[in-house]
Amino acid sequence: MATIVLDAGHGGSDFGATYLGRMEKDDNLRLTMAVGDILQKAGQNVIYTRTGDVYETPSQKAQEANAANADYFVSIHRNSSPYDNQYTGIESLVYDKYGTAAKMAENINRQLEKIGFVNHGVNERPNLAVLRQTNMPAVLVEVGFINTDRDNMLFDSRFQEIAQAIADGILMSIS
Repeated sequence: MATIVLDAGHGGSDFGATYLGRMEKDDNLRLTMAVGDILQKAGQNVIYTRTGDVYETPSQKAQEANAANADYFVSIHRNSSPYDNQYTGIESLVYDKYGTAAKMAENINRQLEKIGFVNHGVNERPNLAVLRQTNMPAVLVEVGFINTDRDNMLFDSRFQEIAQAIADGILMSIS
């Protein structure tokens, strides 16, 4: 059994990206809770950075994961672009592209690609606190563009499959 910290990106006064009244923080929380439910049913120990509409800094989230001595950290987000319907697809961000986190990110991306998302791959983002300050392998998943109608349609119509895909990507990385 692994301890996995699941982070629903943004929250509280930090809406994240918004589009036509849709707020990233809400999509992130809903999806994070669904992924956590699947992981718990698979026998994993899940810790959430938030289960409600509250804000914590990325550094606080990393510190919580470190204090919990977690094995993995997965932060769930939606992407956004400068122009509506400009881009479509998913990507995962890691501190560096080698090692356990990168493999987990690749597995998650592959599973999401099977659902119909364009896979933009795994990219290094060493400046993000939740990736830089965590002591365990950490992945930030961008689950489609919130300001792209195609991605929102996929997100809404295949929500449970998306949650299962993320959970499967995590599970295949820890077994």
